[in-house]
Amino acid sequence: EVQLVESGGGLVQPGGSLRLSCVVSGFTFTGYAMSWVRQAPGKEREGVAVIYSSAGTTYYADSVKGRFTISQDTAKNTVYLQMNSLKPEDTAMYYCAAATIGPFLYGATLPPDYEYTSWGQGTQVTVSS
Repeated sequence: EVQLVESGGGLVQPGGSLRLSCVVSGFTFTGYAMSWVRQAPGKEREGVAVIYSSAGTTYYADSVKGRFTISQDTAKNTVYLQMNSLKPEDTAMYYCAAATIGPFLYGATLPPDYEYTSWGQGTQVTVSS
């Protein structure tokens, strides 16, 4: 059974940091595109970051460039999202998602939602003073 389980969300003050984790089971994500996607109340889902696991290539949404870092630990089958300098507008449910696509299909653009074949249940991030 394929499972993606996120953790690490919580309440943090503006300017603070959080690290999200996504533990993958049921498949080895080598060869996949692993992404973090977020959705705020009343808003559409937004791709935040993607890592193409074989090459280690990463891309980010403009809204998080320079503040967020996506990484992977293939030995632990885990993907991380380090979030620094958090802002209230980063408040959202954050989901981990997997797609069987390579890095040349979308270039520096984050893959659209329909490409993802597996999703986690999400972890809530709230940035507030």
